[in-house]
Amino acid sequence: MQRLYEVMFIVKPDVADEEVEKLIQGLESNVSGAGGVIKSIDRLGRRRLAYNVRGTREGNYVLFTLEGAGETIHELERRMRVSEPVLKFLTVRIDQEQKRLAKVKAIRATKVRRAAQPETEAPGEQAAVSV
Repeated sequence: MQRLYEVMFIVKPDVADEEVEKLIQGLESNVSGAGGVIKSIDRLGRRRLAYNVRGTREGNYVLFTLEGAGETIHELERRMRVSEPVLKFLTVRIDQEQKRLAKVKAIRATKVRRAAQPETEAPGEQAAVSV
């Protein structure tokens, strides 16, 4: 079953940009080889970490948005776990959240349509209000 995930990982700050690109391409080929599809890759750049991780306070953040099965994610996480330049990673399933947001958006659109419609009052109701 194909699901939508976000995978954020942090690369050591002393790794050269070419090495980071090579790492990203390697992970991308692993995902596509396992039947997954990468929707987007966001290179968020160097940022400060909240705490020391392996003696460093900064890291290069990379965010993958991908569609794949659980086995694809499991293999991707295994590769990042054994990869030396990757400090940390986190995978979040986002398809359920997007479904919930679409439902909330539909409910809000219905409320806006109801508010935009003019109210039709019965003639007897208006007399009762003026008393």
